[in-house]
Amino acid sequence: MTSVPTRIRPAQSASGGSAPTRRRRRGDRDQVITALMFLVPALAILGVFVVYPIINAGYTSLTSWNGFDPVKEFVGLDNYVRLAQDPAFWNSLLVTVVYATGVCVLSVATGLAVALLLDAPMRGRGFYRSIYFLPAVTSSVAAAIVWKYMLDPAGFVNALLAQVGIIGPDWLQERWLALGALTALTVWKNVGFNAVLYLTALQALPPAVYEAAQLDGANAWRRLRHMTIPLLAPMTFFVVVQALITSFQAFDLVYVLTEGGPRGGTDVLGMFMYRTAFRLGDFGYGTAIAFVTLLLVLGVTLVQWRASGSGRSDR
Repeated sequence: MTSVPTRIRPAQSASGGSAPTRRRRRGDRDQVITALMFLVPALAILGVFVVYPIINAGYTSLTSWNGFDPVKEFVGLDNYVRLAQDPAFWNSLLVTVVYATGVCVLSVATGLAVALLLDAPMRGRGFYRSIYFLPAVTSSVAAAIVWKYMLDPAGFVNALLAQVGIIGPDWLQERWLALGALTALTVWKNVGFNAVLYLTALQALPPAVYEAAQLDGANAWRRLRHMTIPLLAPMTFFVVVQALITSFQAFDLVYVLTEGGPRGGTDVLGMFMYRTAFRLGDFGYGTAIAFVTLLLVLGVTLVQWRASGSGRSDR
């Protein structure tokens, strides 16, 4: 019986792997090191200005800190238990949900309507786009002050109604009228931005599909109902999420227009959190409100994300 000698390849070393393999591993390691060097500045900025404040605020929500004491007394989940039993919080949550629903629905409707108008062939289209975008670049405080004067009992709106024989109400002293006015102001402020988003999506739609539908006899309404709106679903999802976040973070418009009144009628979560933390000096409770708001926005966004089918891989 003849034995077959084992042959060792000269390129293999005692540490394992051929020379090309070692060079590939060294190249991969160099790429990882280079990528980390580029990522370190961004990670450091995110860590200092985003991650650390979130962690610090999370700890503050577990204390009874008043904003001045050097020591934060740890109270565990007491602030969250107190929040669940606070009628002012539930009123603020109800107001915020109604406000956010109105803002989301009207933002989609007005943004899409304005985008369809601006997408139509007409003269001076660039001028009209600039006009509709003006509210987006206007100062929120200035816009809220102007709206406040317009909605005054002796203001422009009631004067206009008086011209047709209608006695205008006190818009900002009636609970639901004040909330409606706040919703209208928010939608007006963002209509230009939403229209630009929809306009960008409309101009990216394939014209061949519309030409084929037109040849098949689909009228304008059917093309809008069965083609444009479904094709714009990803942009609609983005507009709704953006409007939802804007609503839950609302503060400046509310502060200037109504200050949360009348009788808590426009006391959204942002206003409730500000009043608790900065006027009453209860920072621990205020940060607990902020964290609950954050969880609510995350939860609703995830539900919308799953319901719209976003993130699902094509099979």
